[in-house]
Amino acid sequence: MVTPMRTPAYIYKVASREIYDASLAAGNFTGQPIDLKDGFIHFSSASQLGETIRLYFAGLAGQVLFQVPAAPLGEALKWEASRGGDLFPHLFGPLPMSTVSNMTPLDVPADGIATLPEWVE
Repeated sequence: MVTPMRTPAYIYKVASREIYDASLAAGNFTGQPIDLKDGFIHFSSASQLGETIRLYFAGLAGQVLFQVPAAPLGEALKWEASRGGDLFPHLFGPLPMSTVSNMTPLDVPADGIATLPEWVE
């Protein structure tokens, strides 16, 4: 596993509103079905987020986008090669919902090109 030279301050996740709301009630986010299957929670950096949304969420309504500070996740957050060899943040373990710093509803148009909020940095 490779760690980038400079870890971004924030990482991002798109999830269904239903799973997000259930996670709030439970206190922890354990992931979407793909995360549960893969054994870790897939996140994106700000620079990866637009392409992730386009590839995996095009045409989906009822989603949420949320931001998480990377530093508090410690060693559970690993940067691993994925799409195109780019290093993606993967969280090995549940995400405490108390760490979510921003959230917004997200309905992704059919072309997958979503307008991202100003807090995506």
